[in-house]
Amino acid sequence: MSTMREKLVIMKFGGTSVEDATAMNRTADIVKGRRDKGLAAVVVVSAMARVTDQLIAAADASGRGDKAGALAISARLRLRHNDTARDLLGEHSDRLPVLQAALHAEFDALDDLLRGIAAVGELTPRTNDLVSSFGERLSSRMVAEAFALRGLKGAHVDGRKVIITDDHYGKATPQEAAIEAALREHVLPLIEAGNTPVMGGFIGSNAAGITTTLGRGGSDYTAALVGGGLHAGAIEIWTDVNGIMTTDPRICPDALRVKTISFEEAAELAYFGAKVLHPATILPAVQKSIPVWVLNSRNAANEGTKIVAVSPRCLSPFKSIAAKKKLTIIDIVASRMLMAHGFLKATFDVFDKYQCAIDMVSTSEVSVSVTVDSNEKLPEICAELGKIADVKYEGHKALICLVGEDIRGHNGIAGQVFSAVSHVNIRMISQGASEINMSFMIDEEDVEEAIRSLHAKFFAEADPSVFDVTARVPVTA
Repeated sequence: MSTMREKLVIMKFGGTSVEDATAMNRTADIVKGRRDKGLAAVVVVSAMARVTDQLIAAADASGRGDKAGALAISARLRLRHNDTARDLLGEHSDRLPVLQAALHAEFDALDDLLRGIAAVGELTPRTNDLVSSFGERLSSRMVAEAFALRGLKGAHVDGRKVIITDDHYGKATPQEAAIEAALREHVLPLIEAGNTPVMGGFIGSNAAGITTTLGRGGSDYTAALVGGGLHAGAIEIWTDVNGIMTTDPRICPDALRVKTISFEEAAELAYFGAKVLHPATILPAVQKSIPVWVLNSRNAANEGTKIVAVSPRCLSPFKSIAAKKKLTIIDIVASRMLMAHGFLKATFDVFDKYQCAIDMVSTSEVSVSVTVDSNEKLPEICAELGKIADVKYEGHKALICLVGEDIRGHNGIAGQVFSAVSHVNIRMISQGASEINMSFMIDEEDVEEAIRSLHAKFFAEADPSVFDVTARVPVTA
């Protein structure tokens, strides 16, 4: 059993890796390459590119009573999936009618659901999750068919039977013990029989069998949960970029691929805006010491980035620069109350009540400043804070985060950072308790200029043992 699991790889493919028949065939070829090397695989797929956004738009339209608008979106999605199935299998394939019938059944169920939402005139979080789940349910069926064409014995698994969660619709919390039991029941026997299970990411169900979702980007999380539950030998996250880069190559064309990075560094980058990984992906892998690879489905020969427990020493203090936009700074001023017992608790309780995560905190003798994601709850949050203090907030802010375990060994690094961005107005500064990130808040409009200046300062002469210095070419997204 242990040998089998050492040869088991969990392969997650994002929306652009399954966006059409060409991409699905490319994905199937990559998986076949792993199987030809004697590896077993479980494949987790996202919805086809842009489908989840369109499903959410359809749900919103139904919630407003716009049944015709919602059904029009569904009809376009039905046509796209039907055409993709035809392109995938061929017009004369015996399997095409079977696949199309399965797809039409899913869309018939979706249309009935949209009609029901419009009739009631209300979209609940629970119903929104159900609508959102259709993308992965559809894509996983088609990818399983692409595998069958290559003799991979693709076996479709409904992700809702495997990823068991709580009842927090929209961003459900996985129940790992229940997931391990479900994997033993629904997935492990398929692997042992030589099949390649294919399941949709992002979706799950609660103990009552009601559909839930893990939140946007949750397919990565699904892959990590499956990998952890099966004690896999590796987890591969297949995207449309060559791994983790020193920064966004669309901003810096000379951005470099990071060859190896630590779990801790990758988690910081994921949280602070690097979109290659979902932040929660890292934890299950860390807990089971499973290496994670970030790879490019459009350039499968590229080595990508390996995420490990301890990364090698690096001559540069930083591994990567990330930016997180659409942030708001909230200034809470209470000269008489700030030092009073319970004031800070009362302040943070307000954010907890509205489930609003705080990125950065700065305090002075008479004020507290926090940064949060801009969202529709801000007026309510500030109104409630206004009962205990004077409150003002500024939007259109961004957080620049420089990440690297080797910050600890570099004296005077803060001076070098802020010298490089001396032309940019900095609003707040923080060095994380983990001592592997430095962050500061600026106006959104200054993000690209700041990143270019920092990248030129710290990556002009990169360590070849850690960075791929042979190719300073941006990856086409």
